[in-house]
Amino acid sequence: MSKSVAILGVTGTIGQNTLDVIARNEQSYTVSVVTAHNNIEALAEIIKKYQPKRAVVTDEKSGHELLKNLGHSRSSTEILVGTDVFSDPALFADSDYVVSGIVGAAGLLPTLSAVKAGKTILLANKESLVMSGQLFMDSIKEYGATVLPLDSEHNAIFQCLPQSNDKVSLDGVTQLLLTASGGPFRTFDKESLKTVTPQMACDHPNWNMGPKISVDSATLMNKGLELIEACWLFGVKPDFIEVVVHPQSIIHSMVQYSDGSVLAQLGNPDMRTPIAHALSWPARISSGVESLDFFKLKDLTFEKPDLDRFKCLKLAKEAFNSGSGYCAILNAANEIAVESFLSGSIGFMDIPQVIEQTLNEYNGDKALSLPEILEVDKMGRDLANNVIKQKLN
Repeated sequence: MSKSVAILGVTGTIGQNTLDVIARNEQSYTVSVVTAHNNIEALAEIIKKYQPKRAVVTDEKSGHELLKNLGHSRSSTEILVGTDVFSDPALFADSDYVVSGIVGAAGLLPTLSAVKAGKTILLANKESLVMSGQLFMDSIKEYGATVLPLDSEHNAIFQCLPQSNDKVSLDGVTQLLLTASGGPFRTFDKESLKTVTPQMACDHPNWNMGPKISVDSATLMNKGLELIEACWLFGVKPDFIEVVVHPQSIIHSMVQYSDGSVLAQLGNPDMRTPIAHALSWPARISSGVESLDFFKLKDLTFEKPDLDRFKCLKLAKEAFNSGSGYCAILNAANEIAVESFLSGSIGFMDIPQVIEQTLNEYNGDKALSLPEILEVDKMGRDLANNVIKQKLN
């Protein structure tokens, strides 16, 4: 019997890779729900090809544009409009899996809605855990949902951990080794980093990603967010995790054991591998990714991250240790700072400065309930915008 898959952010990188894996295993999977923000033309083509039961767009303008693009080929797909659609878990009633591929804080509410529907969540939206870690994990238990990591690093750790009865544990584990490519500016000194442009930051050497995640990778904030995500996913503190810069992105992460063993998950840098793994777990399916040719590999190198040049990783660790409210502030400030950098308002080295100053101006404590989390998120955005205004004046 085929499994039905809802894809949040279907026109993005994760969504497109998920569709590719599904197309290679079309006897086993169907598409049930798709969502998109503004790439309406691409969404229309996806609806025509995969005929999902429901499609969600964010506003009326996008809804009208979608209907226009679909013409007479809409078939039976129900078109829903507005972010409030995500407040009803019934949206995912016909789905076995929900792929959370929306980038940023915008993915929090739909992902939590899928959790409340008791679904298996294939999580690529790390911000859901960064902003609402305790609430998210408590909700997983309350509603009987399952979360499987899609980020290549977390998926690699998941594959390397001990497993019994389809569950992972930390038995015998002494450390999680979270790899990072180091981004395109790993060898840049501070003066050179001041010259980085948005176009340069979006040109990642190994991975094909959207602009926001590419900039996060360049500042190492992506690794900071992944550090927080890993703490919640695997129930550990930041000190239990070692970030290892591995420029080749062949080893996706590792697990250290008490007997001295280290288990690593290797593969070509392609998001279809973790997607295929999570979709089929605990079995395996074809992903379309070429197997590693070890005779073509040259060097596998490892470095410590430089927290002086790339301060965002340090800020993320400090935010986790300070409490959930600080994690929400960190994420909000980063999204505003990256948006301002991409628009040319601030420089690359201003990003960590904006985040740090925003964190320093936050005097709150824990944010545990969803209303509290959303309030702190708004506060963080307002504080970050004020910090940027002061810089520009």
